[in-house]
Amino acid sequence: MTEFLNNLFFIFQRISWLSVLDIMLVTLIFFALLYSLRDTQAMALLRGMILLVVALILLTSLVELPAFSWIAQNSLPALLLALPVIFAPEIRRTLERLGRAGTFLPATVKSSDLALEETIRAVVSATARLSARQHGALIIMQRLDNLDEFAHTGVQLNAKVTPELLLQIFYPNTPLHDGGAIIVNSKVVAAACVLPLSASGILNRTPERQMGLRHRAALGTSEASDAIAIVVSEETGAISIAHAGRMLRRLDPDRLENILTAFFRPSSREQKSTFLGRILTGFQRRKKEK
Repeated sequence: MTEFLNNLFFIFQRISWLSVLDIMLVTLIFFALLYSLRDTQAMALLRGMILLVVALILLTSLVELPAFSWIAQNSLPALLLALPVIFAPEIRRTLERLGRAGTFLPATVKSSDLALEETIRAVVSATARLSARQHGALIIMQRLDNLDEFAHTGVQLNAKVTPELLLQIFYPNTPLHDGGAIIVNSKVVAAACVLPLSASGILNRTPERQMGLRHRAALGTSEASDAIAIVVSEETGAISIAHAGRMLRRLDPDRLENILTAFFRPSSREQKSTFLGRILTGFQRRKKEK
């Protein structure tokens, strides 16, 4: 025990502020990596790889197995080279988020408060009527990240957002019914858009597993961008909203309007548009939950 305390005291004596900064940077990198991989298939792959490496180290260090040790030592470098291939989608998504304008710098609010309120009311009114009629719908509302890549896959509209327009787009068996409608500021820029499907297993862990492509596309879009995805189930008429890889289900119109207002309010947008603002918002949310 005395030797352990002496070694610990020796280590603390050698720590400087540069060492503390070095440790904090490494910790931040690992935290950002694990946070970005949460609730994805990559997390399961990462856990499997860590368990495999630990098992190999234990086998080669505790038991004398020359042939197995030789294979393990020569396989580990190849495994490290395979990491970029295995985690290519997650790496690509992270680099895209870093490269998008507005990720670290504050964004400017392009639409007025009045136009923003009219857009939110129109979306909520259309969603409530679609839910009552059990007409399936997928509405994507752009925030900071640009969605032109997805908008170009659909039919260009550039029309003002109105409840009647959204009802007509998602009327069953019409040409624009399948796919998603993308809203930028106060306009429906495109409909029948092809959107990325979610790679996470969140929907598979829900008690009801009847959610189909619309919910997976909503989650996939929220994973690839900071957009807000609103889904109306064709089977039950339930309203759901997806953001940042998370989904809230069984919303009523009033709660949907409150959530959209909170996301698109100019004051909240300025705070959440910066990387530091997002971290502070997360800490504030955790304090409220406690």
